[in-house]
Amino acid sequence: MEHCRVAVVQAASLPFDPQGCADKAAKLIREAASGGARLAVFPEAFLGFYPKGASFGAPVGMRKPQGRADFAAYHRAAITLDGPEVATVAEAVAESDILVVIGCIERDGGTLYCTALFFDGAKGLVAKHRKLMPTGAERLIWGFGDGSTLSVIDTEIGRIGAVICWENYMPMLRMAMYAKGVTLYCAPTADDRDTWLPSMQHIALEGRCFVLSACQHITRGAYPPDYDCALGNDPDLVLMRGGSCIVDPLGQVLAGPDFSGETILYADLDPDAVLRGKYDFDVVGHYARPDIFSLAVDEAPRPPVRGQ
Repeated sequence: MEHCRVAVVQAASLPFDPQGCADKAAKLIREAASGGARLAVFPEAFLGFYPKGASFGAPVGMRKPQGRADFAAYHRAAITLDGPEVATVAEAVAESDILVVIGCIERDGGTLYCTALFFDGAKGLVAKHRKLMPTGAERLIWGFGDGSTLSVIDTEIGRIGAVICWENYMPMLRMAMYAKGVTLYCAPTADDRDTWLPSMQHIALEGRCFVLSACQHITRGAYPPDYDCALGNDPDLVLMRGGSCIVDPLGQVLAGPDFSGETILYADLDPDAVLRGKYDFDVVGHYARPDIFSLAVDEAPRPPVRGQ
């Protein structure tokens, strides 16, 4: 791992305009790179969008016709990994020679996944992580990832992994990531609560890694007037207030949390901070007790139909 500058991008996606989201991401990637960042982390569901406040017409025991129409529109606003939106981001990444982790809504057949994409300079899209456990009503509109996308990529600036939003509250998933040697732990999220920052500090301390978390800052006005939003229809209403942050391996906050609006936060990282942290705590090394506790992780793909 090298000394480097990293960035978290706190920005609003453009609901129902996936190419517009990609164009905005490309602009922000170039801006982060011009600010000296070697890695830029974007929020959950930046490409596509996070449907904050939508119900998709699903009272218990029934699905309303309008909810089906809302899902069809949301499905159309998602991206495919071989589509023009990914190509736009890859072009900006290659031009800027930067690493990027960015959240998207991935369309695969009739199912949508909340996914984090990993881009590496001229190599383009090199890995992805599909959210294993959508939270609450997300389970109606997003599929479940499997262990085959617990991706960690090796780079000159460290080992980069991504855990999305409330997956970060899954202790066994965190342990699996620590075992992969992650040093740059990326946490794209839609959680803007006051409790998020201490959670990120805990993870940094627990994993003795740098934690980079990005959340959108977006208002109701970014969505169409007829968007089904249980939180209200005032265009100035803030639906996600940001709170993006960067934390070092001893839990010290290097940047953020920021609740002021769209911004890019930067921090300069000292790679030896990881080793200094592991001096007295390495949860998958000298502080482990494998004679008492062990974790089995199934990283095999789990397609519903095999052998064809």
